[in-house]
Amino acid sequence: MSQQLAFREDGTFTIVQFTDLHWKDGQEKDLRTRALMEQILDIEQPDLAVFTGDVIYIGKVSGGGPECESPEHAFREAVRAVEDRGIPWAFVFGNHDTEQRITREELLQVALKHRHTVTKSGPKHLPGSNYTLQIADQEGSPAANLYFLDSGSYSTNPSVQGYDWIKREQINWLTAESDRLGSGRKGSKLPALAFFHIPLPEYKEVWDTQICYGHKQEQVCSPAVNSGMFAALLEMGDVIGTFCGHDHINDYMGNLYGISLCYGRASGFNTYGKEGFPRGARLIRLTQDKPGFETWLRLEDGTPIMEQPAHSPERDQ
Repeated sequence: MSQQLAFREDGTFTIVQFTDLHWKDGQEKDLRTRALMEQILDIEQPDLAVFTGDVIYIGKVSGGGPECESPEHAFREAVRAVEDRGIPWAFVFGNHDTEQRITREELLQVALKHRHTVTKSGPKHLPGSNYTLQIADQEGSPAANLYFLDSGSYSTNPSVQGYDWIKREQINWLTAESDRLGSGRKGSKLPALAFFHIPLPEYKEVWDTQICYGHKQEQVCSPAVNSGMFAALLEMGDVIGTFCGHDHINDYMGNLYGISLCYGRASGFNTYGKEGFPRGARLIRLTQDKPGFETWLRLEDGTPIMEQPAHSPERDQ
């Protein structure tokens, strides 16, 4: 069902980013994940929810059996808190969503059957699901853009181990979309945000070279190959922030060459975490005709975190 995204009368548009739910079978940990989402949704009343991958987990347990019998059912249950509230929502694939029992196209069709999703299938010639959403102003004219990219799963190149990367044809499509969507009323490109699951290699660079805010408690699990995605974003000139998941106990953000690289806060309980590091979600607020964006975290117990610890690379030397 098509729904128009629009700035509110007060000029704001708020996005909640849920990431790495790892929904499996609807047992206790999954229900705790749902309770977290319900709590945050009811407090924040967002205009859009974005799931940045690993919505479900259908990898294999050590004994070789599947983690969940029905990925279709698991996905519907995972997004139910948002769907039941009538909040528009979108998602991108993670590396665990379609490891077995279901393909990306099949799971995408499950998502598209939901009444309140604004997810799109995207161009058929590209891997996975890649699409654009626009946020309108009060007059109905485009005022901001949202880019959603499929960062893949695992490398299929026998020479390269580890995770996949955003491919050249996806980057070409994205830069063409940026040009196609054109400029706003003031002649400059409309501000844009980009969402994907696996962090870009530049997430490590921003931590190593810039002042960052938040926590880095595991290595940046980016692809071994740098496909030039960040360079494309830089040259496009419209993207002011990127948002990923994947690394469950990282939640930092930092600015690299004018683009804010942000992790979400892991939301799911059916996966690894760290003692003393509560699950939660990232909130992102755009304000019409105001540069940049505001962002904060909301934790499981409802606590907001407006400012995170600052990390300086010079301090580590």
